[in-house]
Amino acid sequence: MTQGYHKPKFDPLTNEEIEQKYKDIKEELQIVLDWKKEEEDKLNDPKSSPQKKSAAARALKKVARRIDTVNGQIIYWKLSVEGQSHFKASIEMNEYWASCKEKSEKEEKK
Repeated sequence: MTQGYHKPKFDPLTNEEIEQKYKDIKEELQIVLDWKKEEEDKLNDPKSSPQKKSAAARALKKVARRIDTVNGQIIYWKLSVEGQSHFKASIEMNEYWASCKEKSEKEEKK
């Protein structure tokens, strides 16, 4: 058997699908921001138990990472809506994530 060209497994996304993904990721950002507000409220509530405050503090670290992830995806889909190639959009997204990782590593060292 000879190996030849195989067509891509999936068809490229249409402009409408790209715009829908962009809207979906913006909605997800709002959900994550609501989650952050809930955890901050638990942390600042004087009636919260120490265990609840500790869990909220751990969750806030996860929320911060999720916000960075969603913001990177927003960058990707925004560039896709504007007509940039997948490769350029991926590079921009990965550069943003790398800067977020460097920032978090600097904060850990302090």
